[in-house]
Amino acid sequence: MEKPSLFLFFPLLLFSILSGRQQCVRGWTGNSHRPTTGRSVSVFKPNKLFVFGDSYADTGNDNKSLVNSWSVPYGITFPGKPSGRFSDGRVSTDFIAKYLNIKTPVPYRWRKLFINRLKYGMNFAYGGTGVFNTLIAEPNMTIQIDYLQQLLNESVYTKRKLRSSMALVSLAGNDYSTYTEKNGSPEGWQSFIQSVVDQLAVNMKRIHNMGVRKVAVNTLQPLGCLPRSTSQNSFRQCNTTENNLVDFHNVYLQQAIEKLNTEVNSTDNRFITLDLHSAFWTVFNNETVHQGESTFENPYEPCCFGISSQYSCGSVDGNGVKKYTLCADRKSRFFWDAVHPTQEGWYAIFSTPAMQKSLEQF
Repeated sequence: MEKPSLFLFFPLLLFSILSGRQQCVRGWTGNSHRPTTGRSVSVFKPNKLFVFGDSYADTGNDNKSLVNSWSVPYGITFPGKPSGRFSDGRVSTDFIAKYLNIKTPVPYRWRKLFINRLKYGMNFAYGGTGVFNTLIAEPNMTIQIDYLQQLLNESVYTKRKLRSSMALVSLAGNDYSTYTEKNGSPEGWQSFIQSVVDQLAVNMKRIHNMGVRKVAVNTLQPLGCLPRSTSQNSFRQCNTTENNLVDFHNVYLQQAIEKLNTEVNSTDNRFITLDLHSAFWTVFNNETVHQGESTFENPYEPCCFGISSQYSCGSVDGNGVKKYTLCADRKSRFFWDAVHPTQEGWYAIFSTPAMQKSLEQF
């Protein structure tokens, strides 16, 4: 659970750092429109997808003994049983692969069992990880990129083949959760956010230098609106101070992306932001994103949640008795558990004008 005391420094810091720049984040929601003709016309059409990051993108890499994503009821919608995805069904990687008209890339953990899927790329994302080491004993993003480098060294992929690929880099806030859990000081937030984004930029540049044509990274979603935070007030109100952290991160990220694109000096942007932040807010504000279908009645309330703070979705006691509650209609909920969207939630996210506009950059 987040510790609000560490965020009390945010409002003053927000004013001093972002005065006059807030529009850089909030303005991304604005006047974009959902395409009606599918994918935009582009010379570059990726045929492989490489994925790095965390649970918003992981499709089965995490060790089964470390996480609940391999437990019932995860995967109940797709593929019908737990598959390591942190949702009832598909996650961001699946939706982006579908947009690219390729099959979901195989998780790195299972690469030797699905050799015929290697032609679609590979997923190196591990749930619970960050750019730095976190509370989960799984590979951080630098090590994940090392795995791709090793595959290049082994000629599983070549730099030439990587030129027809793109990468998805997912960062959903685990570095910040770890900073909080380790009692990081309020005064240290500014420099820590900068270090996270700086390392993220280093990682993206490294992926691009390996030969990957385009690298996409998500803006950080409103952490203060995740059920793990809104549960403190019956899933009705976001934590504003946590969301201030998100604004810092996204401003720094936007600056880093602009700098990376300047450095490569290309006619088209090689580094792309997926506006997850604005997409979440569109859903939270109950704006229509389902082409006329109903919106989520309470987007902050999850479908699957532990019966107390010591339990989470998928928890059972020593006798195998469930210690979580499960909603009757998964399609009626945006969030699946304390952190992750449902498959229907991800569908809503990718249906927003902000995300559709982001996808056009592919």
